[in-house]
Amino acid sequence: MDQVRLAIPNGHLMDETLSAMSRAGYSISGSSRTYQPSINDHHIKLRVLRPQEIPIYVAEGIQDVGITGADWIAETGANVETLLDLDYSRVKIVVAVQNCMSEITSLSDLIEDFAKNGNILRISTEYPNLASRAVEKNPVYQDLFDTQKPVIITPWWRKGDNEKVAIYLSFGATEAKPPIAADAIIEVMDTGTSLRQNGLKVIDVLMESSALLVCNPLALSDLKKREKILDIMTLLGGVIDGRKRLHIFVNVEKRNLDTLLELLPGLKRPTISPLADEDWVALNTVIDRDDYLRFIPVLRNLAQGLVVYEPRQVLSLEDISVRGGATR
Repeated sequence: MDQVRLAIPNGHLMDETLSAMSRAGYSISGSSRTYQPSINDHHIKLRVLRPQEIPIYVAEGIQDVGITGADWIAETGANVETLLDLDYSRVKIVVAVQNCMSEITSLSDLIEDFAKNGNILRISTEYPNLASRAVEKNPVYQDLFDTQKPVIITPWWRKGDNEKVAIYLSFGATEAKPPIAADAIIEVMDTGTSLRQNGLKVIDVLMESSALLVCNPLALSDLKKREKILDIMTLLGGVIDGRKRLHIFVNVEKRNLDTLLELLPGLKRPTISPLADEDWVALNTVIDRDDYLRFIPVLRNLAQGLVVYEPRQVLSLEDISVRGGATR
């Protein structure tokens, strides 16, 4: 089998990515010392890249599969196929301004206020393309400037024709740019603590982002690589499902079994085994974690000997398609 080239992200995505890979059964060594760490599956070739780069490398076929943020796929516009939402690193891309701008409560307010006063609106961001699209699609901006594009300014190039709205590429510490270097920022937000510490408030949310498993659209057409890609997808998908489920074992008196099964509709093909006492059986199943507290009164009244495990993985093998455009 040809090796599948898998790109994993460094930076703030790395720790949770390594944790997910470990729970999936992959052992990765050297990730802190090299950009080509080793993995216990010789059919996978790992590469550590910046999450900003991964969508492009995957889209261009330099990497077959990658883990990156939905925000960077939106920013780059890369043509990649999303296989899984990995359900970690959930953040928002927001528009923020200084707290003292009390009259500004939305991106529309911001654009209108600066245009009305004849001032240039300066926006600092690590997402210049995403920011430009958001501004262009804003109805107030369209009314004021029609089809003109905001100016995007980087150290290497400048494009756009509307000098009244300027989007500056930021290389970090974006929260510190207002008010000297920017009037507003478009930035990633987790808890919002950094924004608050810098005297900023959120006025709009442009998108929500999380870590995604993506692949090159053509990679699944290679039958040998496809099988390994589907293996990766299955194992990581099992980690996601495992975090949302609990594995329970309970002893139930036979006369209460039917009632218990009716009251716990989330049960899917539970395993029921006889016990030494012929009047009792053992029930073994997986339930949704969110339902656990709601189920406790039912279990307390109808069952005995509850044992709860947090599963490492729950693999829904029947849900994995082997067709070329596998999705979840």
